[in-house]
Amino acid sequence: MDHYREMLKNKKRVVVKIGSSSLRHRETGDFDYIKMETLVRELCNMRNQGRDVILVSSGAIAAGRKSVHPAKEDEGKLAVKQACAAVGQARLMMTYERLFSQYGQVAAQILMTKDTIAADLNRFNAHNTFMELLKLGVIPIVNENDTLSTYEIEFGDNDTLSAIVAALVEADLLILLSDIDGLYSDDPRKNPEAKFLPVVDKLTPEILSMGKATTGSDVGTGGMDTKLHAAHIATKAGADMIIANSKDVRILHRIMDGRDFGTLFLADRDEDFYLKDYVEDKA
Repeated sequence: MDHYREMLKNKKRVVVKIGSSSLRHRETGDFDYIKMETLVRELCNMRNQGRDVILVSSGAIAAGRKSVHPAKEDEGKLAVKQACAAVGQARLMMTYERLFSQYGQVAAQILMTKDTIAADLNRFNAHNTFMELLKLGVIPIVNENDTLSTYEIEFGDNDTLSAIVAALVEADLLILLSDIDGLYSDDPRKNPEAKFLPVVDKLTPEILSMGKATTGSDVGTGGMDTKLHAAHIATKAGADMIIANSKDVRILHRIMDGRDFGTLFLADRDEDFYLKDYVEDKA
């Protein structure tokens, strides 16, 4: 098992996903600037090690909601969500830009919908944009384009989006930072007998059945079920994937040092896996 972790030291292109609940103070819903700065420092250090780094970050709708204070009964309306996303995405990127600039790092914003992948020309252009940004040493910050997304063209959660990005850019590692230590045989919040799985070498039906469609956060959109779907995409595309706890985001450098944190899903490349088909049929 240790040699699998040791191999993480050699990963050259890493996608990191962090959710809304991990970026905010639970009591107020406002940005946790200390955690965001630590995250940025970790990502910059990975970049300084010579790795390509991509961040998939939630938080736009929640940030916009805090800014414009829509009526409680209107928060679920699509138009209100899109308006909050338009305001919040600007605030989120402004915050990231300031933090990255402190470490001399250039960041870029990329907003995606399902059409970005489903349409051949869009997918080709998105791939080229990512490749050029990475070549220039830029850290792309990716989010779903919530301002434009409707049910028909949304990914629905950033776990899935991050796996799709990992497949699109041929990443060799995807790290999902969550509010749980990794994959358990059952929900550890409800079942104290649940067993932790440090390594998953194959996504069997038994493993997939461990997914839960719930989330412990009122601002997040994905539970363990979405993370296992992300593992399916990433591993079939040839990337390892890790689910790890975002409580201390310094866990990133510990993972990259080969230390035993989170659940590691081993790459299981499928030569017949075609990203466009997956997005159209299942995403």
